Amino acid sequence: MKYKNICTSFLMLLCYIINSNAAQQTVFHYTINQEIGPSMTRLTEAALTQAEKEKANFILLTLDTYGGTVDDGDKIRTLLLKSKIPTLVYVKNNAASAGALIAIACDSIYMASGATIGAACVVNQQGELMPEKYQSYMRKKMRATAEETGRNPLIAEGMADEHLIIDSLKEDGKIVSLTTEEAIKMGYCNAKVNDEKDILHRLSNDTRLVEQQNSFADTLVLFFLSPSVSGILLLLIFGGLFMEFKAPGTLIPIAIAGVAAVFYFLPLYMDGLAANWEIALFVLGLLLLLLEIFVIPGFGLTGILGILLIISGLSLAMVRNLIFDFTFVAKGSFANSLLIVSLALAFPLALVLFFGKRFFDSGAFRKMSVKSEMMSNEGFSVKESKLDLQVGKTAVVVTDLRPQGKIEINDETFDANADGAFIPVGTSVLVVGIRANYLIVKKMH
Repeated sequence: MKYKNICTSFLMLLCYIINSNAAQQTVFHYTINQEIGPSMTRLTEAALTQAEKEKANFILLTLDTYGGTVDDGDKIRTLLLKSKIPTLVYVKNNAASAGALIAIACDSIYMASGATIGAACVVNQQGELMPEKYQSYMRKKMRATAEETGRNPLIAEGMADEHLIIDSLKEDGKIVSLTTEEAIKMGYCNAKVNDEKDILHRLSNDTRLVEQQNSFADTLVLFFLSPSVSGILLLLIFGGLFMEFKAPGTLIPIAIAGVAAVFYFLPLYMDGLAANWEIALFVLGLLLLLLEIFVIPGFGLTGILGILLIISGLSLAMVRNLIFDFTFVAKGSFANSLLIVSLALAFPLALVLFFGKRFFDSGAFRKMSVKSEMMSNEGFSVKESKLDLQVGKTAVVVTDLRPQGKIEINDETFDANADGAFIPVGTSVLVVGIRANYLIVKKMH
């Protein structure tokens, strides 16, 4: 009898645990609290995927935004509408423009005291209304979304149409923007809540909240998008290109510039800022500059065009333009990005002007240079005593001096540095001095 009671108690406890777990509701939570753009679209895609893996009963979105790009707002709206998991949105403060479209796409809307939803007319970065084709598109999207989620489509359309008249709510020349109390009255808010915990209590007495975890890739993108890191990458790009130009064949500087360019463009590309054509501008400019350094003598149109394309590619990648269409770009944004890139270009030039040629003569820079082994039986010599004897002699350039290269004196080869402009192969030069372990030469007239 004793054992029978123990078994019965055990079975009852097991049933209670099973029933408790069955009653528990899993709520997956993520937040949008910045401008609606490609990064927020990626965030939503990741959230829905993680919610399915967690077998969540609900998806809770905390929303606080003044809007953003219409296309990304529409993408997020579509993702939420197609979600197999019921979606809830908590409007913490603002759900304006594209934010209103996203909120209406959710199955349930909860709002904090003092929050607002609406004002979905399409405007540019200066707050000016866009042409009718943009407004018409947004009106239809708002109406269709409200119809899909069972809300009054006329009110949703009124959020994007200043000329629509709605009895007792909206007159001509105004757009709909609802407070929390107004939204509840119009069926656009389920309830006023203090925070996300209030929403969880309304769902079930036993809820498990799962917070979204940023992926390593997203964390990395955010890190490289920070202004300080982007600035360092720009300095590495231009610094590497400049050092390679001063000492062709060094290779390490150009490699550093290439790696920096990858880390500069990749996060911008993933965030939807850098387009393929902008990256192509940079690559084309880089190729032209390398052609000028290694193939074409001197520095002319090819090099200048290359630098202009590099600056253009780097600057345009910072702003959300559509092939030079700056309609949705804030006034002065492109000028600001152009200034940042130009300053990054000017920095290595300023260093050279300040320090002169001392940096390129330093041991640290010479260690980066790719040099072949020079044997005395092949005519090479780096002995200071022998170099002293060459001052005042005439030599012939055997590799282009850009400004460094090689010259030949009486069948002996020496490292040389041109004191002035580029000097091509075959030019007669005069040795005028010695610096470190190479000769300083100038073109003979």
